[in-house]
Amino acid sequence: MRLLAAAMLLAVVPIAACGPRRVDVRTAPSSQAEVAIHLTNNSSQAVNVYVTGTGSDVFVRQVPANTTEHLPVRGIASGTTVTLKATTVDGLRTYERRNVVLSGTFTWTVP
Repeated sequence: MRLLAAAMLLAVVPIAACGPRRVDVRTAPSSQAEVAIHLTNNSSQAVNVYVTGTGSDVFVRQVPANTTEHLPVRGIASGTTVTLKATTVDGLRTYERRNVVLSGTFTWTVP
């Protein structure tokens, strides 16, 4: 009798494990508004673009000479006051824009 009960229990457990599963469906977390720089580089050489908001420079991207690019800035909350820096690849010139409030897209032209 015990053997029969044990056999029936083993037969029922795998079937119960194959039953329907509960699934939770959620929406993705709301994304923050994108903060970006619309940079026009009128210099004759590429520039490395940095954002300084917490005391250290954060590299954004290198922009080639005589081009305009849209640069998303990650990790900076909308409404943050920052300093923008663009340094030529040879390191001889640095262009700065201080006390910039980043919200949405900020347009900047260097030099």
